[in-house]
Amino acid sequence: MRRVGRVALVMGLLLGLAVLVLAKAPVVTGQPVGGPELSGHLVDEQAQPVAGAAIAIHVDGDPAPVAETHSLRDGSWFVTLPTSAVTAVHVDITHAHYAPYQHDLSPHEIEQLRVEHAYSLQAISLAHRITPGFWAAGLTFVGVLVIIALEKLRNALAALAGISAVFLITFVGGALAPSLYVFDFERALAYIDWEVIFLVLGMMIVVGIVEGTGIFQWLAFTAYRMSRGRVSLLMIILIGITSAASALLDNVTTMLLVAPITIQIALALEVDPLALLVPEILASNVAGISTLIGTPTNIMIGAYAGIGFNDFLVNQMLGALLTLGVMTIACLVYYRKEIRKHDSGLSPVLYERLRQNAAIKDPVGLRRSGIVFGGMLIFFALGDSLHLVPAVTALVGATLLLLWVEPNIEKMLGAVDWTTLVFFMALFMLVGAIQEVGILSLIAAAMSNLIGGNLLLGILVLVLGSGLLSFVVASVPLTAALLPVVGFLSGGIPGAESKVLYYALSIGVTLGGNGLLIGGESNLMTAGIAERAGYPIRFNRFARIGVPVALLTLLTGAAWLFLRFVVLGG
Repeated sequence: MRRVGRVALVMGLLLGLAVLVLAKAPVVTGQPVGGPELSGHLVDEQAQPVAGAAIAIHVDGDPAPVAETHSLRDGSWFVTLPTSAVTAVHVDITHAHYAPYQHDLSPHEIEQLRVEHAYSLQAISLAHRITPGFWAAGLTFVGVLVIIALEKLRNALAALAGISAVFLITFVGGALAPSLYVFDFERALAYIDWEVIFLVLGMMIVVGIVEGTGIFQWLAFTAYRMSRGRVSLLMIILIGITSAASALLDNVTTMLLVAPITIQIALALEVDPLALLVPEILASNVAGISTLIGTPTNIMIGAYAGIGFNDFLVNQMLGALLTLGVMTIACLVYYRKEIRKHDSGLSPVLYERLRQNAAIKDPVGLRRSGIVFGGMLIFFALGDSLHLVPAVTALVGATLLLLWVEPNIEKMLGAVDWTTLVFFMALFMLVGAIQEVGILSLIAAAMSNLIGGNLLLGILVLVLGSGLLSFVVASVPLTAALLPVVGFLSGGIPGAESKVLYYALSIGVTLGGNGLLIGGESNLMTAGIAERAGYPIRFNRFARIGVPVALLTLLTGAAWLFLRFVVLGG
């Protein structure tokens, strides 16, 4: 029975890998073969691809289309005409959230289509339009945020209620009034970041197995001994460890590793675990801006703007350290009462209790876990050069540990926080809804109009504007929406050729995620771990420290960019 369970788990993880790969693969619609091919590429006002638009091709004045298709995820589309013997070609493009677009091929274009047997219309820009579905998606998203802030429902339930409302509006309301349409289920699934989902799933299994060896209790004892029992020093040590890890790993992986250790330490010291966990969350986001691989958004920005690993180190490392210092001081001040309560030095009784609990329970399992985890760290670091996403590394590592260290599948699957995973998926779809109807694009356009040609204003608007948006909008879709805006501004503002505005976007979308609990994936994942341990991180409680820290660090980041690129001439 146990062997069957192992096989079932391995097959499940392999299926997860397949979903991860297929989610990234383009969807190709079948077309008849024989005639010339007509193709194109659809984008919005921010040059982002438009998927799901309906394209109908009419020839020679025939009201019935001779070919129909939909744009793919990258905005591309193509059709094959039944014959090249045409004298007129009319392209009709429609989408629920964009103004209709028509194009009649010129005689020259028709001749090229006939001679070369193919013709591409290149990039066609579609203009967003505001529909009842626009307001429905926006109000639903705001309503979910209010429910979470007021703690009327659990986070996952609130997000599920929100996305369910969007689907009801789309399918029931849309049947009565087509203008209420938001997106269908398949399109909603496309907005889920499956890399994050499977990364968290794999790392939760890894952490659950490693925890059984007793290493976390040993680390708790070691940290207590190093801090000499002083909570203030312990907080600084944990912030330093988290920051170093976040510069080399993604934030979610870092918090999955350090959060269980921190809870063990806090419980041993009889300190409120949140007084140590929340500063670690904030530090993981702050330190992530220092390297190309520190955050998913930095990877996106680096690929889009041609900014390399060394560029981030030179231009953001010192700024990250300054910002981290500001954040640490703010945390020490905010948690000063909790620190004073327990900051009395080493306790012989507690020291001895921690020392006794620090014995490794499973040396063989720890050694094997260390080998697998060491290999995972190597592949995390080499992932970009191997085109290996962190989620694959996490799933493979989890599978190896299950087969080699802990074959009790039911126990390990019980260590997975499924509530947090469901919350992630529902929240991704909700953010996708407001992105689908064009809310993020309108915000991006407004920022572009406000900045104009002023470099200093551009830095401030991008850092503070994207930062405030990151309070409630996930950083990855927000970055995708703003990158074309930054590219446009960088080409027209004197001094922006240094790529300072890209660094401003990096700082804004990352540090802004510290403002609210829903602002970052690592925030939500850590909240899930804390809740399972019996110490839930409430929305309002996180906001009381998160909002001021986010504002302070955003201002510090903007000041650093001004010093680095304007005063010193970066």
